[in-house]
Amino acid sequence: MQQFDVVVIGAGAAGLFCAGEAAQRGCRVLVLDHSAKVAEKIRISGGGRCNFTNRDLDVRAPHKYFLGDNPNFCRSALSRYTPQDFIALLGEHRIGFHEKHKGQLFCDRSADDIIQMLLTRCDTTGVTRWQPCGVQAVRTVTGAADAGPAAPRYELDTDQGTVQCHAVVVATGGLSIPKIGATDFGYRIARQFGLKLITPRPALVPLTFDAASWAPFSALAGLSLPVAIETGAKKERMQFLEDLLFTHKGLSGPAVLQISSYWQAGQAIRLNLAPQTDLGEHLRQAKGSSRKLIANELSGLLPSRLADTWTQSDVQWQRPAMEASDKALNALATSLSAWAVVPTGTEGYAKAEVTAGGVDTRELSSQTMESRQPGLYFIGEVVDVTGWLGGYNFQWAWASGHAAGLALAQACGKT
Repeated sequence: MQQFDVVVIGAGAAGLFCAGEAAQRGCRVLVLDHSAKVAEKIRISGGGRCNFTNRDLDVRAPHKYFLGDNPNFCRSALSRYTPQDFIALLGEHRIGFHEKHKGQLFCDRSADDIIQMLLTRCDTTGVTRWQPCGVQAVRTVTGAADAGPAAPRYELDTDQGTVQCHAVVVATGGLSIPKIGATDFGYRIARQFGLKLITPRPALVPLTFDAASWAPFSALAGLSLPVAIETGAKKERMQFLEDLLFTHKGLSGPAVLQISSYWQAGQAIRLNLAPQTDLGEHLRQAKGSSRKLIANELSGLLPSRLADTWTQSDVQWQRPAMEASDKALNALATSLSAWAVVPTGTEGYAKAEVTAGGVDTRELSSQTMESRQPGLYFIGEVVDVTGWLGGYNFQWAWASGHAAGLALAQACGKT
């Protein structure tokens, strides 16, 4: 039976990074993954260029960028491994990158540069990788509590035989994008050892509407425009200024992906489709001087397809601006700047970029990522820490992997 100091389950961003961190500090590390491919979420992210972190992250205020039952849980790990630390690592590996929007950093060439960097760090530090290799069972070793500080605590039955280790790191991600191998394995392990979960749900996901109510807007599929979007009431209200995308089923684009993490079933979302313009004032001025149809007046401020579709919903809006009543113009301006709609659901895990919820952070040490079950660690997306769109979730993967890697080296007597 082979023995290791650490077995990391999951060869994604968090798992590979943690393995490299622990191994370079002297731990004997095995990485297992049921998929033949590594880090598929890195590979497909950012249009194939991987939005690997966000330069604007303020590690002193994680609640601004992360959600969960305790958003401040991630402060310790994020403070000890910052975006600047990961940027410095890219510099060591000569990986070029650029800022695209609001602090979002992407590889100049390809997401594969990040994957190869992670694999190189593992290879040069002696990490063993078994892929594809499923795990059938994880159990504690009889008498482990009475053994030495670095003695085996766990046995794992795998496709390549049974192994023993001192510590297990669960880095299996959430339920999002099942076509690249997402499973509930991490949640099952947590339940097996009596750890609480926050109910998982799709996040950073498109929102959908019933076919009948969406019929007037389905022809707008593919149309994109900048909007202000919000949901929630008073203290719980969240707002983003991002691009909106109409789809055949509903709404998507960065604005909707961001708000979806905060949206709750039955809640309305509110959109200003012209956030940089006072539509009411513009239409009042047009009434005094323009013979153009209202749709043509709006097309200078909004995409013409949107202006045409919107004005078709009321006969009073299908006339020249100077012939419309003040009441009709005010109603039109309000409908565009305070459009309130109630989604019927989301496009689910198939289209969700991440999974919200997961292992309850009250079950974990924010310093080490070790759970109440000694020697069992959880990192990355499997934990109830969910970031905004824009590189925040990858930064959590690096930071939580780093925190666990440091702790593992100490737990295994390597530091």
